[in-house]
Amino acid sequence: MRLKPGFSKLLLCGLCFASTFTQASDLDRFEGLSGTINIAGGTAHIPVMKQAAKAVMQSNSEIRITIAGGGSGVGAQQAAKGLADIGNTGRPLKPSEVNLGLISFPFAIDGVAIIINPSNPIQALTQQQVADIYAGKITNWQELGGNDRIINTFTRDEASGTRAIFVDKLLHNSPIVNHANVVPSNGAMKTAIARDPGAVGYSSVGYIDDMVKAPALDNVQPTNEACESGEYPVVRRLYMNTKGQPQGLVRELIDYIYSPQGAEFIRASGYIPVRNN
Repeated sequence: MRLKPGFSKLLLCGLCFASTFTQASDLDRFEGLSGTINIAGGTAHIPVMKQAAKAVMQSNSEIRITIAGGGSGVGAQQAAKGLADIGNTGRPLKPSEVNLGLISFPFAIDGVAIIINPSNPIQALTQQQVADIYAGKITNWQELGGNDRIINTFTRDEASGTRAIFVDKLLHNSPIVNHANVVPSNGAMKTAIARDPGAVGYSSVGYIDDMVKAPALDNVQPTNEACESGEYPVVRRLYMNTKGQPQGLVRELIDYIYSPQGAEFIRASGYIPVRNN
């Protein structure tokens, strides 16, 4: 059925109004509140947190939200010490962190993918090949059908939740060569790989764009759909963590991340929203 031009405009306006109304309703929870929220930890969370913080602060000038990275270990430590109201981790809390009184709120599903320079002709790798690269057994792309070029290996520091999942689920706890280049964040990883035709690294699927290339892993492309279905195996949850049960403004922000508007921020950042149980 073909809609009349006037009706089409009315329908479009109605949809826009509904979207605006939903966003306004989700932000109503912050009306009359004031204060500061400090967030630190996993860098994969930053795009979501920035979008949420911007929306909240634009709706209420009495609220200030600061966001810092540092990795999952830093997020857990700062939350436990009271230096951050929310400490983000890209992995479940360790028993020692739970013993410090931290409580987790999973809010998104993310995949961790191998990334290479776009000029690299390699289109697919196996888990065994990746493990051999990171163990130093494969040192030239030519051994994998690529160009005659030395492989420059990049990894994250040991506080990184991205590294923890990568080592656990892809390397199956095999060692990483000592000469691997260490970078501090998903963004820094992407930049390093984009600049080096011989580089290999790994990052959150949500960070992958035209700057880098993500080859298939065991013939499965690392997409959100494959992560959600379980076809792609290297997946994790992203967590917000607080010292004890969150109260007041912090509670409202966590609830906002779980709201329909928060889910939009999560999807826009390349992740899959998780419902609040």
